[in-house]
Amino acid sequence: LPMKHEVPIWEKANLTIEEAAAYFGIGMNKLRELTEDEQCKFVLFVGTKRLIKRRLFEQYLEQAYSI
Repeated sequence: LPMKHEVPIWEKANLTIEEAAAYFGIGMNKLRELTEDEQCKFVLFVGTKRLIKRRLFEQYLEQAYSI
């Protein structure tokens, strides 16, 4: 059987809400709230699955005073 290759979280382009919460130290509810806006540039929907674009979210956090 082929081994399942797991990509490290810091190398992933897109993170699930759960992965983003663990990686950034921000609650899942806050991440869902931030990604509700239709103008949100760091969210990607794959069907009903909500993914966070890691690099864009990092840039957003660098410029944010508070969330």
